[in-house]
Amino acid sequence: MDRLASGYGLIEGPVWDSRRGLIFSDVPNGGVYCLDRSGRVEIVVEHRRGIGGIALHQDGGLIVSGRNVAYKGPAARDTVVLLDRDEGLGIIGFNDLTADARGRIYVGSLCSSPFDPAQQRSPKPGWLHVIDTDGSSRRIADGIQLSNGLGFSPDGGRLYHSDSRAHTVGVYDVHPDGSVGLRRALARVDEGVPDGLAVSEDGAVWVAAARGGAVVVFEPDGRERERIRCPLPMVTSVCFGGDDLRDLYIVTGAEGAGRPDAGSIFRLRVAVAGLPVPPARVKVP
Repeated sequence: MDRLASGYGLIEGPVWDSRRGLIFSDVPNGGVYCLDRSGRVEIVVEHRRGIGGIALHQDGGLIVSGRNVAYKGPAARDTVVLLDRDEGLGIIGFNDLTADARGRIYVGSLCSSPFDPAQQRSPKPGWLHVIDTDGSSRRIADGIQLSNGLGFSPDGGRLYHSDSRAHTVGVYDVHPDGSVGLRRALARVDEGVPDGLAVSEDGAVWVAAARGGAVVVFEPDGRERERIRCPLPMVTSVCFGGDDLRDLYIVTGAEGAGRPDAGSIFRLRVAVAGLPVPPARVKVP
């Protein structure tokens, strides 16, 4: 396992861009960055804090989460908000997200801040939302205590969803209209909590175990296949990259490392390729 970059607070949202390299965010310090193939890091989006999820957009630019779900890129002069907070529902922001094969965005909402101890004493569950390609959105699942990683099975028929506070990786059956069936448990993570995830071409689900210092690989039926240990405890997310999608990128936060800028990016060659995550095709007004 190679350490490629460090000096961040809490790295999240890794996504592989075959043209540019690894795109990622720093939640507390703000910004979206790109780690290119030569190892150079450059800023893609300045300042914006709280980005827990990122997706590429087919027209260039990015879909990012945080206080809202927004498009930032060349297809619009200004930031375009696709899904905003909702005081009536108690939604204060959004976390991890992904795109399906049609380009719809799936994203989890937060109704209490995971960084506010007062709110964590009586946390409120959030929802799973889908943003359709025409820009409309709807809530399709509820009761997610702390929404995190999202990823689709190879055939697109199942959606995996980490609920960190429940210590479970859930799974939904996906309907043709983009809605989902009832969530059921795929696997439980007790050493740490399940955070970001990625899916490989054989259907295995690779889950970051935050505060557990590992990536846990689950078979499609939920059996644990492998546990990959990481040098830092706060493993926040994973994604596949490289020309053959057999480079596993593991991103971490600084928590438990003894200094506030220890968040790092690691890379490991693995035997199975990851699934490419489709670009978003959501209409940008």
